Amino acid sequence: MFVCLCTGATSHVVDEVVANGARTSREIAEACGAGGDCGRCRRTLRAIIEAHFADKPESVSR
Repeated sequence: MFVCLCTGATSHVVDEVVANGARTSREIAEACGAGGDCGRCRRTLRAIIEAHFADKPESVSR
């Protein structure tokens, strides 16, 4: 599924970026561009981050 239409970033790409250490929407934007243009996908990016760390809440830094 496309997460960011501006860059064409998919949920697979964003999942990989988060798995590789991104913890904020800004870090995702720096890594793959998603969320760096219009910003409409930032809520979705944050949801992906939260879902990734749902089992390990101590790993999320805000």
